[in-house]
Amino acid sequence: MRPRSWIPPTGPQRVLVAATFVNAVGRGAYLTAGVLYFTQALHLPAHQVGAALSVAGLLSLAAGPPSGHLADRIGGRGLYIVTLLCGGLATAAFVMATEFWGLLAAACASACASTAGLAARGPLIAHHSPDRPQEFRGRLRSVSNIGISIGTLPAGWAVQVGTRPAYVALILAAAATFLCAAAIVAFLPPTPPVPAHNGPRWIALRDIPYVTLTVLDGLMAVQFKVLTIAVPLWIVAATSAPHWLISATMLVNTAIVGLFQARTARGVDTPAAAGRAMRRAGTTFLISCTMIALAAGMPPWAAAAMLLAGVVVHTVGELWHAAGGFELSFALAPPHAIGQYQGLFSMGMGGSEFVGPALVTALCIEWGQGGWIVLGIALAAVGLLVPPAARLAGRRVAPAAESSLQAAR
Repeated sequence: MRPRSWIPPTGPQRVLVAATFVNAVGRGAYLTAGVLYFTQALHLPAHQVGAALSVAGLLSLAAGPPSGHLADRIGGRGLYIVTLLCGGLATAAFVMATEFWGLLAAACASACASTAGLAARGPLIAHHSPDRPQEFRGRLRSVSNIGISIGTLPAGWAVQVGTRPAYVALILAAAATFLCAAAIVAFLPPTPPVPAHNGPRWIALRDIPYVTLTVLDGLMAVQFKVLTIAVPLWIVAATSAPHWLISATMLVNTAIVGLFQARTARGVDTPAAAGRAMRRAGTTFLISCTMIALAAGMPPWAAAAMLLAGVVVHTVGELWHAAGGFELSFALAPPHAIGQYQGLFSMGMGGSEFVGPALVTALCIEWGQGGWIVLGIALAAVGLLVPPAARLAGRRVAPAAESSLQAAR
């Protein structure tokens, strides 16, 4: 993809891209070094870190649908700004955490702000890209991953230095990007609320096919914790690879996603295609988990090569997974409740935030190589379930969404 294609044609889309990029730089720094800050600088046990992040993910589940519904009713811009400000304060609070309970409080606030932000941003994406919001969502993810890849560079410095002041400086800088992103979003024009629709208020929660896809996407979203939690801990605890490889793996992942996510999303343009993409993703994750597991016990150069190759394979699966999720979340949501449906779909990601940290820590770190294989098999099994679920949702939900669209016209 040419860099020029990352620049959207309209002003509001450019504002969203700019805000996403700035915030992603900080997120990249935190995602790369955060778990090591907790374990190496604060000296918290890995199981405590995993437990705190899992509880935070569970709590954040409640933030999705109400935030999306509120964004539908009042417009997404103001609510999105509030979530960014709260996310910045929550990220800064990590530097004040010296024990488990402080980490838990900051993680809960951060996870809730993140889930609410995803729900609030959904109506903004749909409003400013009405033809193909899922394609614009893919572009935003490409830009986000370019920002994350840039954020891995200072994170690599902090990991290499390994001192608490270096980690603290990095986290405070990450928190500042949330505040900068909020200031950028303020330049968006006001977003009109979506007209209320006759019928039950919480229609998304009654939509069983969509709820099913949300659950399946959430289970597959555990794969996001592989590169941010499992691989860093695996490199340090079980392989002879150099520690700077932690930043390299994140850089490889984000660079590939930044270059190819929008292109992949364009090719996944129906719910059926989304189901097939998710099935391919599950199989790919099985292969990548096996490769990463084999890095243990290898000489340093071989371990590094195997880990990097496994990350590349994993990233291909991530492209398919994300593209499938974008298509399912937008294409099967009625126009009058985009925020509510996006809020529900974000609960899947919130569920992975709850299940993921503790699960990948237990399987991949405590169980070792066998645990990696179990994780890969589980992700492949989830991928096999998505196509039939997508077919059912396409038959039952898409006609209702089309009828709502015609009524709105």
